[in-house]
Amino acid sequence: WWLPALLWGGAGGYVVVSSVSWPLPEGGAAADELHSSSTEEALPALLEEAGGLWKQSYPASAYREDAALGSGPAARRSGQGAAPSRMFSYRREGGGAPGRAGTARFLARYNTWGFVATRAARGKIQGMPYGNCLLLSDGPVNNSTGIPFFYVTPKDNTVADLLKDPMASLTLPEADGNFCRKNVIDPEDPRCARLTLTGQMVTVPPKEVEFAKQAMFSRHPVVRKWPRSYEWFFMKMNIEHVWLQSW
Repeated sequence: WWLPALLWGGAGGYVVVSSVSWPLPEGGAAADELHSSSTEEALPALLEEAGGLWKQSYPASAYREDAALGSGPAARRSGQGAAPSRMFSYRREGGGAPGRAGTARFLARYNTWGFVATRAARGKIQGMPYGNCLLLSDGPVNNSTGIPFFYVTPKDNTVADLLKDPMASLTLPEADGNFCRKNVIDPEDPRCARLTLTGQMVTVPPKEVEFAKQAMFSRHPVVRKWPRSYEWFFMKMNIEHVWLQSW
């Protein structure tokens, strides 16, 4: 009996309750509301609610111990229901403006590559999900737009998929920066944020090509030397939905 008890006694963890997702507002009151509600001060209160982002899972021994002390999961707050009083929380020390929108903008700005998911258009995997990593930039060093630009070739399977079906998702991991490394956080740990943008990938129109060049070449100078025989051209994502995982 003691072996299962020993193993269970050290098995503490966290369970994801929900993530953050919102449709991209086109402007006006909806956009203003998003900006005004994206404050870091609101997050601790969210994490303390019964329906907060995280609920800690406790071994049986922790429940008995906390019950004896009159605190923890066994000592519920009034009106809190079955949720434990202890919540996982931390204050971000990473870059970017505070709040969810600020974190999303930060990831869109400072990520130099992203994971693009498309629907395969050829071969034995036709119609199935297909993923690829692509270099990107949301603007020159001094002009962040939040719109991802790409320098691509039709010889790339991902681009061939997009030319047939432009809908795609782009995931930008915080693991590309220094925050997760500095704090020794695994890339899959929810504290290491991930941003997924969903929308249509379109060819950059002629009037925006010069800007796309500045955006890509300033962040990725090496792409200037890529073989011209590959028929490189610029694409961008028209974002329709934003999904942020950040705790």
